[in-house]
Amino acid sequence: MFKSTIVLVLLAAFLFAMNQETPAQKKPAQKPTPAPVVKAVPPEISYTVSMSKPWTHLLEVEMKVKWAQMPEKAELKMPVWTPGSYLIREYARHVQNFSAKDASGNELTWAKSNKNTWAIDTKGAKEIVAKYLVYSNELTVRTNEVNDEHAFWNNSAALFFVKDHLAAPSTVKVNPYGNWRVATGLPPVEGQANTFRAENYDVLYDSPFEVSDFKEYKFDVQGKSHRFVITGEGNYDLKKLAVDTAKIVEESYKIFGELAYDNYTFIVNTRGGGGLEHLNSTALQTNRFGFKPDARYKGFLGLVAHEYFHNFNVKRIRPDALGPFDYENENYTKLLWVAEGGTEYYSNLLLVRAGLISDKEFLRQRAAGIQALQNRPGRLETSVESASFDAWIKYYRPDENAVNNQISYYDKGEIVNMMLDMAIRASSGGAKSLDDVMRHLYTEFFKKGKNYTPADYQKACETMAGKSLDDFFAKYVRGVAEIDYNAFANPFGLNLNMKTPNASKAYIGADTAEANGVLSIRSISAGTPAYDQGLNTGDQIVAIDGYRASTQFMTSYLNEKKPNDKVKLTIFRFDKLRDIDFKLGNDKRQEYDFSVISGATEEQKKLYKQYLNGDL
Repeated sequence: MFKSTIVLVLLAAFLFAMNQETPAQKKPAQKPTPAPVVKAVPPEISYTVSMSKPWTHLLEVEMKVKWAQMPEKAELKMPVWTPGSYLIREYARHVQNFSAKDASGNELTWAKSNKNTWAIDTKGAKEIVAKYLVYSNELTVRTNEVNDEHAFWNNSAALFFVKDHLAAPSTVKVNPYGNWRVATGLPPVEGQANTFRAENYDVLYDSPFEVSDFKEYKFDVQGKSHRFVITGEGNYDLKKLAVDTAKIVEESYKIFGELAYDNYTFIVNTRGGGGLEHLNSTALQTNRFGFKPDARYKGFLGLVAHEYFHNFNVKRIRPDALGPFDYENENYTKLLWVAEGGTEYYSNLLLVRAGLISDKEFLRQRAAGIQALQNRPGRLETSVESASFDAWIKYYRPDENAVNNQISYYDKGEIVNMMLDMAIRASSGGAKSLDDVMRHLYTEFFKKGKNYTPADYQKACETMAGKSLDDFFAKYVRGVAEIDYNAFANPFGLNLNMKTPNASKAYIGADTAEANGVLSIRSISAGTPAYDQGLNTGDQIVAIDGYRASTQFMTSYLNEKKPNDKVKLTIFRFDKLRDIDFKLGNDKRQEYDFSVISGATEEQKKLYKQYLNGDL
């Protein structure tokens, strides 16, 4: 028994030893071989844009994409919006006659994978050539128009990009119609006529084109070349426009200490309306006879100043979500009240500083803006932050109830920035202003390649004010509290006055419009007699006390009435005639203006002088 046990133990030991690795047999543990880092090589991209039959409203686009190693499937995408205009516009809906071939002209199979993506089976081709047409018959600063007078287009509304290659450079060659010339902010390619280069898609999509027999006027500011390019006849004076614009540019330069571009182009069409900012250009549209009289001309200068100041505020001083851009989805930010409202505020300040409007004109205009805000019930429902964030679904799509639940981040944003500027100036004894906030954002964010956040903006304002402004931002930016205007205006020797001039007059309270003999209700503000007594937008007012209704008749008839009088309104609602016994109310709408405080102190006079370069 003992002997057998020994044998078994020895056998087990032998077998164990046979299964062990000797030092020579042991192999060092092998680390997994890292996958080679393959740097994505961007494709070579070029476009040719033609307009051989401009009366058809068609842009003819050829896009060539060449890779060292072409993927099996190349995806071309059309943006759904354009920076500066915060609405999904679905530019792909205007694309037609798409085709794809290789460099030899062989057809390539393609299919749309979603609303704005064309997926091409490359079949190993080294180059793909996509051709398509873009229907272009909408003249706005954010869309395209081609006709027998000109071609204007935004590249984001006309040119595809390659998926995952927004950083790729590209060239654009334009084949103009007839003797038309080409204007754009893109730099030309040396030695190639009407050919331009973009270093990436943010630059490409930021550079609209105007192609026509335009008029041109050049001028220099601070050693930088500027020009007006104007298409269309009108009552403008190009030289005067250039001289006045140069003053605006100069005042902007004084704030930031530099012009961060080599050249700048103002593209003007004398039809349509509005403007859209770009890095070294802007697109402007106005009525051909909108340059006279003087009040209309100053209004146009305000548009010029607004879009030009965007060159600093938005295009370089960028809110958190605005760049690099996602061209396929909404880009949400709470800062449009600064980006747009702040720019609108500065557009008017620049006109004052340039001597193009007086300090008194400035104050009258701001009082009018305050009046419009205070007579809008929506100010009690929506903050400027909320209005900024919801721009994508609300601002460009107002309905009949917008007056009651929305405000404009332009309009209230301008007012809030004005109050903020006043607060900083008063708190610092005139040593600091909103100018210093802008300079801070320019040097600490743009110069360092960063976007700023709402917290960054508040902090910059507090730094210049030398105190916390959390109460201000909580009430007037993030909240909907009524603005205490005189708390900000009084240190400057100003008082904002309010009166209700029509309180004794009879009032229905509906916003009406007359067309083709029909008087219809367009909107109804909360708190008015019309709102409280159940009138509806879309109601057609047929008669008042049995007399046919018209705008003129209603005005004169109500002048004979008093608040609390009753009238019978005969209306059509949903094609059904009905009578409504209506009790007239009084017009509670308020009017505002600034006045000088009697016995203003020297400190108040000093602050006012520093602010608006005028005397109380």
